[in-house]
Amino acid sequence: MGDETLAAVERELDAQIRTGSARFGELGADHRRLWTAVSEALRGGKRLRPHLLLVTHEGLGGTRTAAAARTAAAVELLHTAFVIHDDVIDGDHLRRGRLNVSGAFAGEAREGHLPEPSVQRYADAAGILAGDLALMTATRMIATCGVEQEIIGRLLDLLDEAVHTSATGELADVRFGLGLELEPVVGATVRVAALKTASYSFELPLRVAAVLADAPPATVAALGEIGHCLGVGFQLLDDLLGVFGDESRTGKSALSDLREGKATALIAHARSTPSWTALDGLVGDRRLDRSGAARARAALTECGARDAVQDLADHYLDRALRIALRSRLSTTLADALTDLVDDIRTTATDALVPVPDVGEEAS
Repeated sequence: MGDETLAAVERELDAQIRTGSARFGELGADHRRLWTAVSEALRGGKRLRPHLLLVTHEGLGGTRTAAAARTAAAVELLHTAFVIHDDVIDGDHLRRGRLNVSGAFAGEAREGHLPEPSVQRYADAAGILAGDLALMTATRMIATCGVEQEIIGRLLDLLDEAVHTSATGELADVRFGLGLELEPVVGATVRVAALKTASYSFELPLRVAAVLADAPPATVAALGEIGHCLGVGFQLLDDLLGVFGDESRTGKSALSDLREGKATALIAHARSTPSWTALDGLVGDRRLDRSGAARARAALTECGARDAVQDLADHYLDRALRIALRSRLSTTLADALTDLVDDIRTTATDALVPVPDVGEEAS
């Protein structure tokens, strides 16, 4: 797949931004604020999901190039909507080292000298509404992608399934984080990763591409399985990066997951070991400093949690490739999936840092 194909995705996204911006005159400043925030949230990014959709469509011999580019752009907008909403749910005002949608609106509220509870309410409202606009736009793009009505119906079914599944996973993640459920075991955290991440980030683009390429049902189903495994493996590595990542490479804090006590496979594994005694007072401590984080990382390594999660991620990524081989996909598509797995692994490996001595990190 050449750069020209991804450029078509960017053109689709730019066209949607212009269409939304055309409403400014009618709807006024508040709509301008929301839609500009969506536009900013769309900036940058690796376009992983559009890339996956397009290479799969091409690898299956698909010929609906324009529709593939439009639906790939829609999947990116869906991702943007979920990211905006996720930041509201997590109470985060930064993403990749810069203000996110909620953070930008919080800043506006503070400039108006509002009290902090009002600042948070305004920021949350803006994040919810901006995410809703992105979600609605993504849906409309798929519904107007220019293919036969029967195909559009199948695509909308896939979108509907992905939204319901991801929402279910998001709520389960919040329940675990708040302690509303029993402390999750590793299997439960893997299920959340499958629901919250794999469903829309990997399964959806793979299955959409297959439908657009008129692939047989068995291929659509196989690609769904592959997407499930890719997504779980990707999320497990992302959870490792949330604790052991080099912040200059990942663009996110290596403290926030520990401070939040996020219910990941890493933490679930540690809870099942004697080392949890040393970790219990560190994980979930909102005031955790770098010295405490260093002790937590050392304990997570010594108890085997880091290696266990790495091994589990490798298991799911390897399984994705085995399913691809078993499904007898084209060489082009099999090679593209192999390259994707290699890229996921390399990116994570390059960004993971060895655990230093506690004293070294604390200094």
